[in-house]
Amino acid sequence: MASGVAKPQPGTQPASAEADRIRVIIADSQAIFRVGIRKVLAVEDGLRVVAQAENLGQTISAVAKFPADMLLLESRITSNSPEACSELLKRAPGLKIVVITGDVDADQTVEYLRRGVKGIVTRSIAPDLLVRCVRKVAEGETWLDNRGVNWVIEAYRSQAALLTSPRPKNRLSDKELLIVSCVAQGMRNKEIAQEVGTTEQVIKNYLRKVYDKLGVSDRLELALYCIHHRLMDKAKVAADVAATTTGAAVVPNGASTKVQ
Repeated sequence: MASGVAKPQPGTQPASAEADRIRVIIADSQAIFRVGIRKVLAVEDGLRVVAQAENLGQTISAVAKFPADMLLLESRITSNSPEACSELLKRAPGLKIVVITGDVDADQTVEYLRRGVKGIVTRSIAPDLLVRCVRKVAEGETWLDNRGVNWVIEAYRSQAALLTSPRPKNRLSDKELLIVSCVAQGMRNKEIAQEVGTTEQVIKNYLRKVYDKLGVSDRLELALYCIHHRLMDKAKVAADVAATTTGAAVVPNGASTKVQ
């Protein structure tokens, strides 16, 4: 029984001409599509199909056995094609993957690109566009249709908004703002505990909650976040409120004194 992985074809071109060719592996679960794509590419100058595969196992073997520049991968060849792309690129980092899919949504498009895929096309793509896609991706470009480009732009905009705008659900309490203010002044947990009138362990617990709310991991990131989002202004208001409530006045050096 045939393995499903094509053997290399005898070279009929000079070595220099062969080296200039774009070497392609076709991985598709349906033979009719593999044959059709191979015929489309076979008549094109500078393109050569070096192997074919009908499942993920054969695709991995083909990538390992036959040096190739590009892999045309059917998305349904495995149940988790984004993960498969990551695995294939681990084995062949220089390989450029173009995913062929029946349909794709915004999340899938972004996920494929995040995994290192260089192009996404549908099964209905015209033969001349597929050839153009192969050539452009081989030159280092990324191939998406207009819908895919819009999805990617929107994803980057959303990510930028998350990085530059504090989320409403991450609003800090007055006490948390007061503790953040102390951290921004360079005070240690023990000093903050004395300032707030609690224990050092309680301050540590508050800081963990603040880190989780703001998505930061340490005091430096917290200080940078405070500067970017002007949290110090809010912290000053919180400190003033606390002073009014407890009868303590905050002096410039960060220490507090009782109002006489």
